[in-house]
Amino acid sequence: MIIGVPKEIKEQEQRVALLPSAADQLKRRGHSIIAQKNAGVGSGYSDEEYKKAGAEIIDSAEEVFKRADMIVKVKEPLPAEFPLLRKGQILFTYLHLAASKPLTEALLKSGVIGIAYETIQVNGRLPLLEPMSEVAGRMSVVMGANYLAKHNGGSGVLLGGVPGVLPGRAVVIGAGTSGVNALRMAKGLGADVTILDIDVERLRFLDVAIDGLHTLYSSEANLDYLMPDCDLLIGAVLLPGAKAPKLITRTMLRRMKRGSVFVDISIDQGGCAETSRPTTHVNPVYVEEGVTHYCVANMPAAYARTSTQALTNVTYRYVQLLADCGVKEACLKQPTLTGGINTLDGKLTCQAVAEAHGLKYEAPF
Repeated sequence: MIIGVPKEIKEQEQRVALLPSAADQLKRRGHSIIAQKNAGVGSGYSDEEYKKAGAEIIDSAEEVFKRADMIVKVKEPLPAEFPLLRKGQILFTYLHLAASKPLTEALLKSGVIGIAYETIQVNGRLPLLEPMSEVAGRMSVVMGANYLAKHNGGSGVLLGGVPGVLPGRAVVIGAGTSGVNALRMAKGLGADVTILDIDVERLRFLDVAIDGLHTLYSSEANLDYLMPDCDLLIGAVLLPGAKAPKLITRTMLRRMKRGSVFVDISIDQGGCAETSRPTTHVNPVYVEEGVTHYCVANMPAAYARTSTQALTNVTYRYVQLLADCGVKEACLKQPTLTGGINTLDGKLTCQAVAEAHGLKYEAPF
């Protein structure tokens, strides 16, 4: 199989979907790898490293898409890439289709086999999403603490406080992978942390495992109660493959202190606040109701080297399986891969996406 690795074109997206070491392994298995020029530079991997691994370096994205049987990416295709997709081609990447009907329609029109990292589930886990959730969760506190600084428009609260001064208060909504990583970072800085979730068993575990953590059942009333004293609010809500629920209302945000910060990790699935809208690493924040919003849709790209390594640790086995076997046989060998198929030959094969856009769902096979 010919495996194509285009350079990411989303603004400030520096990750790459395939490491030179992975290209070398695929080459040894009889596959051909074509990588666009400078595809790995943002993550610290030169074209020369790919050449040594046996990959062919291609100047244009158009040629990579034209020649490749399978395209391996990090982020969803952008409009400039829509015409490059074709029927029967495998597209393996983060898709987040529930957040974009135009992208969904473009993939359906192309007939591409769109396999999304974020909808592959194994025993209730999302193994291809977890590493990026870990990065985003930890990063959310770093960014939140930064924008609490007065010179960045914040309230001037140091999350960890100092002797004789109370620490800042952080509220994390969602006790999944990103939420737990956010609370660990916030606790590490010395913040006063409350985490909310609707899974009481999960809250019970965290209460025992982490000293000094406050746990609270997630409800509108409890969220509203926490708002006036919250310095850093982190939205870490996820419904696999579906739009994020709008748990935070504009009215709630009005109750927060001026200069407080809201980081919406859920923004790539549409965001969990009424006031959320996607931003970029170039212009990462805006202010609504006196609250600084950080809503960057590809947060892990800021730490591209770490993120690329963490992502490819978990995606490579699926890339190899798809390359060796093709889609149908790969799904027979690894049935969990079937849940990743979002589009196939013009059919929408992810029920959560179909429900998000009011479109017809069809089983992939």
